[in-house]
Amino acid sequence: MISTHNIGMFFGNRKLFQNVNIKFVDGNCYGIIGANGAGKSTFLKILAGEQEASEGDVEMSPGQTLSVLKQDQFQFQEETVLQTVMMGHERLHAIMNEKDALYAKPDFSDEDGSRAAELESEFATLGGWEAETDAATLLNGLGIGEALLTKKLKELKDSEKVKVLLAQALFGKPNNLLLDEPTNHLDDKSIRWLEEYLLDFENTVIVISHDRHFLNKICTHMVDIDFSKASVYVGNYDFWLQSSQLAMELRSNNNKKKEEKAKDLETFIQRFSANASKSRQATSRRKQLEKLTLDELPVSTRKRPNILSQQKREAGEMLLDVQGLTKTLNGEKVLDHVSFSLRKGEKALFVGNSEIAKTTLFQILMGELKADSGEYKWGITTSQAYMPKDHNPFFEGKMMNLIDWLREYSEDKSENFIRSFLGRMLFSGEETLKSANVLSGGEKVRCLLAKMMLQGPNVLVMDGPTNHLDLESITSLNTALTTFPGTILLATHDQYLAETASNRVLELKNAKLIDHQMGYVEYLQSTEG
Repeated sequence: MISTHNIGMFFGNRKLFQNVNIKFVDGNCYGIIGANGAGKSTFLKILAGEQEASEGDVEMSPGQTLSVLKQDQFQFQEETVLQTVMMGHERLHAIMNEKDALYAKPDFSDEDGSRAAELESEFATLGGWEAETDAATLLNGLGIGEALLTKKLKELKDSEKVKVLLAQALFGKPNNLLLDEPTNHLDDKSIRWLEEYLLDFENTVIVISHDRHFLNKICTHMVDIDFSKASVYVGNYDFWLQSSQLAMELRSNNNKKKEEKAKDLETFIQRFSANASKSRQATSRRKQLEKLTLDELPVSTRKRPNILSQQKREAGEMLLDVQGLTKTLNGEKVLDHVSFSLRKGEKALFVGNSEIAKTTLFQILMGELKADSGEYKWGITTSQAYMPKDHNPFFEGKMMNLIDWLREYSEDKSENFIRSFLGRMLFSGEETLKSANVLSGGEKVRCLLAKMMLQGPNVLVMDGPTNHLDLESITSLNTALTTFPGTILLATHDQYLAETASNRVLELKNAKLIDHQMGYVEYLQSTEG
């Protein structure tokens, strides 16, 4: 168990949070949520002992272990994949190193023999003889096969390195597991494996994620960093979100009778309590929910962008025809005679383990890359808007403010008109005068969404549109894409977005395209078999 005692964090005059007193109890999974810049990662670093709080302290139960998902891939470049994973159990790894050093001594003494015996005993107690097998099992679940186990980390692709570091964090089943965006760069199959692994994990998990499906699947509690404090709520992300909305609605309606409020609250809690009771890890959640009162329900100060999903004109029936697209990059064939067609109203989700294949296909369709062979044709009535994975080309070297930046893409050049679109994306007042070349990742995405709204397209091509967005922006984008009347080509690892904003799955596998002619949920069910 980890406990915080009056934790506070300040940067100059800016207060992230203060008087945080939370007990993270074994058997529960805590999702940390909050707007960008609220201090989620800082809070996790304080819990991990990687950063000192401005005030207060963190206490961990004696004898317990702590594991943190590391982000620095270069730290282990010269280590083999298997060794990197086993380094996640610090004590076991230290024993292995000390054993090797002892047995390598040319003048091995009786004292050395006695020490070696002690180490061998502890090694066996910690499961050392099964360590390599356990590490290989973790890696296999994440899609890292036997052929890669003896390779050095520097020989792997970046996406593979991420999986190795995740396996390292999981190795040894620590008492306290801290994960910052663990699903980043994972393919859909690996994410589903991680969900199941964490559901069966018996100890404490504390996680930051922007993946709502992931938070809903694994979390028993939410830690909301808002109002310069951190508050714990029982339930998963959807429960927190809907209870927050209900609380705001009830509080804002002063004319509603107290009895009516109580009835609404009771109905709401009963419904979610029934669902929550099925959780593998939160058997006490029903009792806690039944005690919940209106005053305990969260009301967030966070704001959501207002994303329009309008098209200036309706497209004809024929949207896109693709025939035999082939493309090789750096000697590797990423697209091999890819053919498909889309009709009006279809929302196509592109899946597959190769991020490069999906991005390359989108770049070809948007005229940014030329195919080696094959052709494609957009319908003459189509108008496309593109959200690329790499946003930087739209902003690099742009020394202008956001009003002037967006004005370049607008037929109506009036400042009030431009400000109205920026305002929908939460840029108002002095924020509209920010220089376009110094924006954060999330701000860039919101600017590009404003640009897309100005275009009023009937086709959206979106490559990882939720990257860098906070949960509020992701939810708004999800609503906009779900209600968009036109056609969508989408690549995303946000499972909830994939489920709700698509009706057809196109899989890129080994550079070839498989048209599954089904929705995402049916696709997942078919692949599980």
